[in-house]
Amino acid sequence: MSTVSSFITFTFFFFTIFNIASISEAIGVNWGTMASHPLPPIKVVKLLKSNNINKVKLFDAKPDVLQALSGSNIGVTVGIPNAFLKSLNSSRKVADTWVHDNVTRYVSNGAKIEYVAVGDEPFLKSYGEQFHPFTVGAAMNIQAALKKAKLDNKMKVVVPCSFDSFESGSNSSTEVHFRSDINKTMIELLTFLDKHESPFFVTISPFLTFLQTKNISLDFSLFKETAHPHKLGHKTYKNSFDMSYDTVITVLSKVGFPNMEIVVSKIGWPTDGAANATSYLAETFMKGLMNHLHSNLGTPHRPPHETYIYSLLDEDQRSITAGDFERHWGLFTFDGQSKYHVDLGQGSKSLVNAQNVEYLSSKWCVVNNNEDLSNATAKALEACANADCTALSSGGSCFNITWPSNISYAFNSYYQEHDQKAESCDFGGLGLITTVDPSDDRCRFPIEIHTSNVELYRISSSSNTIKTPPYLTLKKPTTRAVSDNLEAPL
Repeated sequence: MSTVSSFITFTFFFFTIFNIASISEAIGVNWGTMASHPLPPIKVVKLLKSNNINKVKLFDAKPDVLQALSGSNIGVTVGIPNAFLKSLNSSRKVADTWVHDNVTRYVSNGAKIEYVAVGDEPFLKSYGEQFHPFTVGAAMNIQAALKKAKLDNKMKVVVPCSFDSFESGSNSSTEVHFRSDINKTMIELLTFLDKHESPFFVTISPFLTFLQTKNISLDFSLFKETAHPHKLGHKTYKNSFDMSYDTVITVLSKVGFPNMEIVVSKIGWPTDGAANATSYLAETFMKGLMNHLHSNLGTPHRPPHETYIYSLLDEDQRSITAGDFERHWGLFTFDGQSKYHVDLGQGSKSLVNAQNVEYLSSKWCVVNNNEDLSNATAKALEACANADCTALSSGGSCFNITWPSNISYAFNSYYQEHDQKAESCDFGGLGLITTVDPSDDRCRFPIEIHTSNVELYRISSSSNTIKTPPYLTLKKPTTRAVSDNLEAPL
């Protein structure tokens, strides 16, 4: 082989390896803690490290989580819940205190905090205008507090935005722009971000786009090569991600920020709680996304600065206002067990499970078939009003189990969430505690994690959570599906 050809081969190999390494460094995960029995933070950090995940985005600033991340060399985005925005906007002193308590303390202890995320999608359309007046001011005050603490050169202040911040014009679908109710606020935000060289954080959700858009196919959402391409303006797109990502760049360019770096702050595919929310499709989507990011192709040609997978773990306390699938975005189940195979860019095609997880006893609560079950459905609905029954939703993994097995699923969900206390399997005498696992190949009856600080998490999470509408109200299609599935056959 000639010297020239050897050099070309080496150069190609070098840049290929460099590109893969760069992409893997730019892949992180969202770590939410809205779970009745959260996996202990120390075990979660071990899970991150064993899977070579080097970046994590938080939705809050829980002390035990930040303590566990300290010294791990994992890049951290620490979050400020929307409920804090008003007070942070109104007072520099409040911002100073927040930075001291949630940033300075942990940086000095070895936490590698890279971003402070002010709010969590505060401009989400369903929130109305409740956070609009406070978000940018809160970000400015946090920036000033970081400067005062001499940390502004170590981390950036960002505001994660929902994709529904954008909309199409009434005359043409190619006229994309910010929603009229937030246009002025978004210009203020972008001006602030640009001044401090901070990136624009935005959610891109091909799953939600597929659910909400009639002419978007499943194949187009999953990066399938057989997907029918979509033309938008003068560009043709082969997948939903590129079309959404290009929308962001187009709008930023229109308002004067064409070169602002973009971070995809949330992207993923759920595995339960709705039709087309399965582990198989999630694996297909994630493999397609990873291959696409590695290829450095698409429109536009510049990839996101960073991409954060949504999410690391399932969360059984997350709001289901948008749909029952909201509790099932995890790469891993609530107990840290992988749902499918995917290479996140670190060279392994299989995810490594959490080790040495401590569970409650091998006991389940099921319906007692020897009792009069005429009132069983009502009791199951009561259980589901206070536990997670989203797997029973239409299209869910347990939707097709027959009555009264579905009643047992509801009883067991309540029993596990309430720490397997004997009285939590009463249900008016209809419940029965068993050591025989009632799960089948399609539907898993889980056993919860043994967690010493469950009550602490329930209290701390409640202030940041939109109250889940009880299944008893039967106002949402997803909850009605659960109710219908609990009815006894005629």
